[in-house]
Amino acid sequence: MDRAQIVHENFLSRVAAGDLPTGAPPRPGLSREQAVSLYRSQVLSRALDRTSRAMQKAGQGFYTIGSSGHEGMAAVAQALRPTDIAFLHYRDAAFQIARAEQVPGQQIAWDMLLSFACSKEDPTSGGRHKVLGSRALMIPPQTSTIASHLPKAVGAAYSLGAARRHPPEHRQLPEDGIAICSFGDASANHSTAQGAINTAGWTSVQSIPLPLLFVCEDNGIGISTKTPRGWIQASMEHRPGIRYFQANGLDIYETYAVAEEAADYVRTRRKPAFLHLKTVRLYGHAGADVPTTYLTRAEVEAEEAMDPLLHSVRLLAEDGALSPEEALAIYEQTCARTDRIAAEAATRPHLGSAGEVAASLIPPKRDCKPTNGPSAEARAATFGGDLRAMDEPQPMSRLINWALTDLMLEHGEIVCMGEDVGRKGGVYGVTQKLQQRFGPDRMIDTLLDEQSILGLAIGMGHNGFLPIPEIQFLAYLHNAEDQIRGEAATLPFFSNGQFSNPMVLRIAGLGYQKGFGGHFHNDNSLAVLRDIPGVIIACPSTGADAAQMLRECVRLAREEQRVVVFLEPIALYPMRDLHGAQDGGWMTTYPSPDRRIALGEVGVHGDGTDLAIVTYGNGHYLSQQALPEIEAAGIKARIIDLRWLAPLPAEALRAATQGCKHVLIVDECRRTGSQSEALMTFFCEESRAPATARVVAEDCFIATGPAYAAPLPSKDGIVAAALSLTGVAK
Repeated sequence: MDRAQIVHENFLSRVAAGDLPTGAPPRPGLSREQAVSLYRSQVLSRALDRTSRAMQKAGQGFYTIGSSGHEGMAAVAQALRPTDIAFLHYRDAAFQIARAEQVPGQQIAWDMLLSFACSKEDPTSGGRHKVLGSRALMIPPQTSTIASHLPKAVGAAYSLGAARRHPPEHRQLPEDGIAICSFGDASANHSTAQGAINTAGWTSVQSIPLPLLFVCEDNGIGISTKTPRGWIQASMEHRPGIRYFQANGLDIYETYAVAEEAADYVRTRRKPAFLHLKTVRLYGHAGADVPTTYLTRAEVEAEEAMDPLLHSVRLLAEDGALSPEEALAIYEQTCARTDRIAAEAATRPHLGSAGEVAASLIPPKRDCKPTNGPSAEARAATFGGDLRAMDEPQPMSRLINWALTDLMLEHGEIVCMGEDVGRKGGVYGVTQKLQQRFGPDRMIDTLLDEQSILGLAIGMGHNGFLPIPEIQFLAYLHNAEDQIRGEAATLPFFSNGQFSNPMVLRIAGLGYQKGFGGHFHNDNSLAVLRDIPGVIIACPSTGADAAQMLRECVRLAREEQRVVVFLEPIALYPMRDLHGAQDGGWMTTYPSPDRRIALGEVGVHGDGTDLAIVTYGNGHYLSQQALPEIEAAGIKARIIDLRWLAPLPAEALRAATQGCKHVLIVDECRRTGSQSEALMTFFCEESRAPATARVVAEDCFIATGPAYAAPLPSKDGIVAAALSLTGVAK
């Protein structure tokens, strides 16, 4: 027999027979009305689990990971405020149901069953996933999270203190709020969880406000792998800067009392706490998982005997709040009600096209207060002597610094964070003077953990800030790429545009560093970013373009709530010369603060029709170096600087190559997985496709030392390819 059916029949028979588990008497704190309400939330959670399994068997539901055994989380919700932002474990339906009882006008059973049925009327995801989440309940939706939501919970908690000091225009969370994140005991071992918990403690010991409640739901097992007995307490009880609390999650009275104490500590002390709840897992992990294939029948039955609903029936009876007969009637009525609602939910319409599914990839635009930019007085006071230098050509690194300064003057909600960005001014000096200009609250020196940097940005974005996190080197992103792929980029998608976490992620990357090489610091692969739906990727090649594109990136994040990656070519940071020593050919003056380059606007240099060189970043620099030799061979050429790598600026490319006989793609990234593959496809699919070839990097890592550029495109390689493609070289 199905374990869910066994648990169901055990509950019915044991309550009817008065065969209830023993335990501590009800602790004071919950009123009888509150206790009955929590029991109703627990029962609805259980009924929904059973109904979802029935819907799947009938082909009406599609995902059945459940919350049975974790119904004590209803008491945690009761101990919090519905405005406290909650990043939930996937077993926390009872938490969401109990929170719905705190907010008028909710139809939580109907809403959740629409989600189970993947109906496009589902108010959370619009039919895209069975997720917990609700805008009205301040629960950003999560999918099958392991621990990837913990770093952004740390960021959201940090934002609460930061918003007190610098209230952003689009502030979402109350001043006295706290953040909560919940997860399982197995997830606590994940490097992402350990990093987030470490970051919380690291922040707390420095007396920086971080009102965050970690809730670990310890059922002793992760899918089929047991957690060592006592492991969570032993590993978490004495974490520096984090207060440890423990409760029996099977007992709603004890859970409420301890959760209330923990929440009060977090709210009043503005410090993180760790609430360790003992739970059980019923039905196995998810779907068709059969626990008796990896646990003995005795172990499974022992867990089932500790059903938290049975404990609640006993506690309510001892408190005089509800008799077992009344509790049983509530259970049976709730099961019947969910079945009736499910029958109707299963008839509601589904998403029917790719366009409908993708409609929420891009978050909605939001109204922002108009601004005329920083005043002349503010700029003079902030820039000082740098104002005089703006009339002279400068390298890219300095122009990015000035652009950041102007943007931070104009938009008080901008916060930059990363390793060494503040006091040191960045590993390449790009953010020099910014901490002196704007203070450590807005130029945050983080610990050396990329997951925490991006989580801080995501969480602050939840509360109206405009984060500009920095990753020191492109290769370092791989330590934390899921914070973009699985969290930031998916949030609008899975919330049907109701939640967003806008940011401009600055990454120093690409190749051609002569004195500081190796593949850790010269990473020329963008594949990890290019295939993330909804993410914008910008890559400037000149200082003037960098300043104007960065302004557009900030506009896209601020007004359109987009996740934008601003990729800065390291080798071009200090570049001054183009063709000869001290010619200054690659430096530009600082563009007026009101000028920007719009998303999708490419750069076109020249008007030749024999050859169009399509490139970006260092490829643009090398192509300009190659141009005199190409033209000397009688080839009339133009150079098209992509600037925007994703989404591909198709219309602008089509217009920019109009009338060109040949297209040469110069891509400093690798032959496999590079931008050049998409460009080759684009030109091949054109109705009047020009003859097309490419110059790319080899499928190889980059070496340190004299061979740093050996696998990469070169000026001579571009010249040779241009001559060959146009037929000049026979």
